[in-house]
Amino acid sequence: MIQKLITKIKQVNAPIVVGLDPMLNYIPQHIKEKAFAEFGETPAGAAEAVWQFNKEIIDNVYDLIPAVKPQIAMYEQFGVEGIKAFQKTVDYCHEKDLVVIGDIKRGDIGSTSAAYAAGHLGKTVIGSKCYSTFNEDFVTVNPYLGTDGVKPFVDVCREEKKGLFILVKTSNPSSGEFQDRIADGRPLYELVAEKVAEWGSECMSDTYSYIGAVVGATYPEIGKSLRKVMPKSFILVPGYGAQGGKGADLVHYFNEDGLGAIVNSSRGIIAAYKQEKYVSFGEINFAEASRAAVADMAADINGALENAK
Repeated sequence: MIQKLITKIKQVNAPIVVGLDPMLNYIPQHIKEKAFAEFGETPAGAAEAVWQFNKEIIDNVYDLIPAVKPQIAMYEQFGVEGIKAFQKTVDYCHEKDLVVIGDIKRGDIGSTSAAYAAGHLGKTVIGSKCYSTFNEDFVTVNPYLGTDGVKPFVDVCREEKKGLFILVKTSNPSSGEFQDRIADGRPLYELVAEKVAEWGSECMSDTYSYIGAVVGATYPEIGKSLRKVMPKSFILVPGYGAQGGKGADLVHYFNEDGLGAIVNSSRGIIAAYKQEKYVSFGEINFAEASRAAVADMAADINGALENAK
């Protein structure tokens, strides 16, 4: 699957992933009104609004991007109906030939991680049959429990040719409370990055590992150092746009081949119509505003990479 991601990035010339993290206040009123008229102001109504919102954005941007990243918490908050919307979103993105990164941030003891890995990336055995359930292409994993929590995911990735993005240095302001702590004279995030490289060496494609890392755009100097620690790992870079990251900050996350990183933007794209730059599109044309935001983001990142040569 890492090879498909690389191929898609080259095809569209945009190392971008759109974060499908739909809060209800991002969704235009006309979509919510229609969903609530059918299902009421209920979890089912909210889930229907989320699904229709996602679908319209996907229809307007799928030809410009290689991948999407639905954040499962935004769906889980609506219970079972929200999970159905998550599944419909994953399936629809696959119909559009997009790579799907399930932002699930799982990580637990071995047997629990094995169940998560089977449910999200692999197959679940029921009697004499096997089923792919959520069926994302990549998922995000929290490595806090160490190899016990990560190895079951790695095993499934090896079997299914799918992938992981393991949290190394996240973009949130308080990430340093733990991730920056010094252990054996080095920051903890660097030790985690070394483990990512080690785990990744067991799952290599022709050029890159199936096992990647999450490193926030808000810490460009750290990103530069971690690129050297994990030369064969793709880096998923959150924090672009709404959290302050911009193209010029990101050039060192990429390798000399122009690959090695994919940059996420969530509300900066899906709620673009709320920004002053795109307000002229209006709520009705919210998905066209998202398309314009994708094009602008691609131009920003590609321009920065070109200037860095």
